[in-house]
Amino acid sequence: MAIFSRETPARMISVSRASIAAFLLCWMGLSGALPRLPSSPPTDGYAPSAPAQPWKLVWQDEFDGPRIDTTKWTPEVNDRGGGNEELQYYTARPENAYLKNSTLVIVAQREKYLTKAFTSARLNTRHKADWQYGRFEVRAKMPKGWGLWPAIWMLPTDDRYGPWPAGGEIDIAEVLGREPSEVHGVVHFGSETPRHRRSSAGTTQLKKGDFSGKFHVFSVEWEAREIRWYLDNQLYHTARVIRPLDERYHLLLNLAVGSNWPGTPKANTPFPAYFYVDYVRVFARTETETPSEDGHPTQSGN
Repeated sequence: MAIFSRETPARMISVSRASIAAFLLCWMGLSGALPRLPSSPPTDGYAPSAPAQPWKLVWQDEFDGPRIDTTKWTPEVNDRGGGNEELQYYTARPENAYLKNSTLVIVAQREKYLTKAFTSARLNTRHKADWQYGRFEVRAKMPKGWGLWPAIWMLPTDDRYGPWPAGGEIDIAEVLGREPSEVHGVVHFGSETPRHRRSSAGTTQLKKGDFSGKFHVFSVEWEAREIRWYLDNQLYHTARVIRPLDERYHLLLNLAVGSNWPGTPKANTPFPAYFYVDYVRVFARTETETPSEDGHPTQSGN
């Protein structure tokens, strides 16, 4: 499985005049009326009970307000392609991300917008909420179609080990629109491409249907020695980790379009494409775990 780098907000070294203008236009759009776009209530699919001890809820967004809570989330505005040669322009417009029926809706659209032929949204909690270890749980419904790439993931906030991928990356869930019944959970670390390594990658598939049909719960339990991936509370992958995955990380939600991994959208790829998020919840352990000695992540489990 080929995984490519994502450029982080901290790595942007120049901003074009067009990007600044786009940001101002998009940001003003957040306060306007939400567009009348299709949505779906989060009543179908898997609904978990609260996780058992030793987990305690410490942060959440149920998306039940009138608009996206910008005290929790920052919408990114750029055309940099995420470091993957992606094709979308990320905007802060309500046409690309809004709330409806207590659900966050991220929308990818095929439209000419400044420098790109597609638009979408990417939200992050950087400098607003971050964590060192915990359980991260997201209930979501993914789009399907060639070239679509929804992701739920985490990056280090302060880049203590250096720019990506030196500080690592935790992919809670990635689904390729061309393989909509399979989810990927991945840990990245190491040096820049082409010497970039990934320490561990796991996948699992639905036995029936795909991730566009119903809501599913994607979870990671990240501890000092280990990361565990769950689909609908069923463990499917484990990685033993130490450094560099020992600093504070923030959350990201996005719907990318194109790049080498998901492929280029085809004529029959459905647009607008919708990535629905019912909730995001973060839990902390009620007891502290002591980190082990220094070292790099190593693969474990499947």
